[in-house]
Amino acid sequence: MGTATMGTATTDERALVKLKREHGPALLNFLLGLTYGDRQRAEDLLQETLVRAWQHPEAFAAPYESMRPWLFTVGRRLAIDARRSRLARPAEIGDGALAGTPDPADPADRAVAALDVRAAVRSLSPEHRAVLVEIYFQGRSVAEAAQALGIPAGTVKSRSHYALRQLARSLPGYHRAAAAPAAVA
Repeated sequence: MGTATMGTATTDERALVKLKREHGPALLNFLLGLTYGDRQRAEDLLQETLVRAWQHPEAFAAPYESMRPWLFTVGRRLAIDARRSRLARPAEIGDGALAGTPDPADPADRAVAALDVRAAVRSLSPEHRAVLVEIYFQGRSVAEAAQALGIPAGTVKSRSHYALRQLARSLPGYHRAAAAPAAVA
């Protein structure tokens, strides 16, 4: 059932048309379920499955009564691969996130942010502030900060953790991941 094309065998087009007519609707419904109803993705997966059938004429010679199990297996594997690929990529964000972000080049915004950071750092205990100064402002490693402050490295790590947590709570406009900004009265 294959024809030679540039040295590689492919499935005969008539067999492929028949395959799509007989199994396409059922395969599309199966793929719709795997893509949670995303018709575009399901159609893309259907098309890719048919390309695989075209590229592998030996599948037609298998001792199966029907090609449907082979098609469903290929489609399922393609859906799994596509999902893993999407999950491996970082999430895309729209322009909405950028619209609410202050322009870093704006000197007034930078000055206000600097004042807020200074006030937040001043509110820390002297021990926590000293650790942050060593690590973030002096650019020292944990071991170097520990040596400069005369305390164990574990204490430096612990103090920096708690200091950063306190800064996160006290800096205005800072919100973790999905937290919504507070309403201004």
